[in-house]
Amino acid sequence: MRHPRLSLAAATAFIPSFAFAAPPVIITDVAVVQSLVEIVLGDVGTADVLLPPGASAHSYQLRPSQAAALQRADLVFWVGERLSPWLGRTVEGAGLKGHSVALLDAPGTHLRLFDEQGAHDHEAEADAGHDEHDHEGLDPHAWLDPANGSAWLAQIAAELAAADPANAATYAANAAAGAARLQALDSELAATLAPIADRPFVVPHDAYGYFADHYGLHIAGALNEGDASAPGAAHLTELRAELTAGGIVCAFPEAGHDQRQLALILEGTPVRAGAELDPTGSMLDAGPGLYEALLRGLASALTDCLMPR
Repeated sequence: MRHPRLSLAAATAFIPSFAFAAPPVIITDVAVVQSLVEIVLGDVGTADVLLPPGASAHSYQLRPSQAAALQRADLVFWVGERLSPWLGRTVEGAGLKGHSVALLDAPGTHLRLFDEQGAHDHEAEADAGHDEHDHEGLDPHAWLDPANGSAWLAQIAAELAAADPANAATYAANAAAGAARLQALDSELAATLAPIADRPFVVPHDAYGYFADHYGLHIAGALNEGDASAPGAAHLTELRAELTAGGIVCAFPEAGHDQRQLALILEGTPVRAGAELDPTGSMLDAGPGLYEALLRGLASALTDCLMPR
């Protein structure tokens, strides 16, 4: 028996209205966060990122068009004000249509202080100082611990589900699959990095503590004392003396920064120059694969220089 054909209007009356709802409009601060959000989104949608390749996450200035886009966003995912104070000021005064999610506040996030080893209590450190990157107080580079990446995937999925209940199951499944991939990558990197655990090295600036803590690596010092500041003469003199004394195996430049200063400091010392480190993925292709590529790239750069020869 053939059923009478329904008109389009009659047919759509039986479909829940959310089936045709557009996915939420999402803006992120840096490429790392965009990558994590797009892992959870999967095929549902995409996320925009504010920080262009090569720009500093600490001192960027929003364009007027970006500030306007923030006001139209349903969700703004960002690391937090300790990383991007410029975005904190904007979010507070933007009158967002939706709301912002600072991932440093996500449940289960492991936080550390600058110049200290080991874990710190999340609630105790959440109110640590907010002065702009003086390298005291809370270290905001928390994505370099893959366990935090997994915690952030779960928080992103929860926020997306609240904003878009029709796709909640998809978001939860994508976050779980992403966390499983990160766990496998974590095991791979732990085995890769184990042979260099006792090999001291110098980093471009104090941004790699989470990665070093997680994998038991030995950071002996940093070229720059702050994220956006040039090293002082006294610091450079002290650092060069340490490099000349021996024991430090490698020193690393950073993607997007002038390498000439490091080359001058290393001249005449036994320390090898490593490949560029890229803690924010600023030189990588954007998208859901960026976060894993970032972690794998750090491990590769470190082992290529530090592995005993």
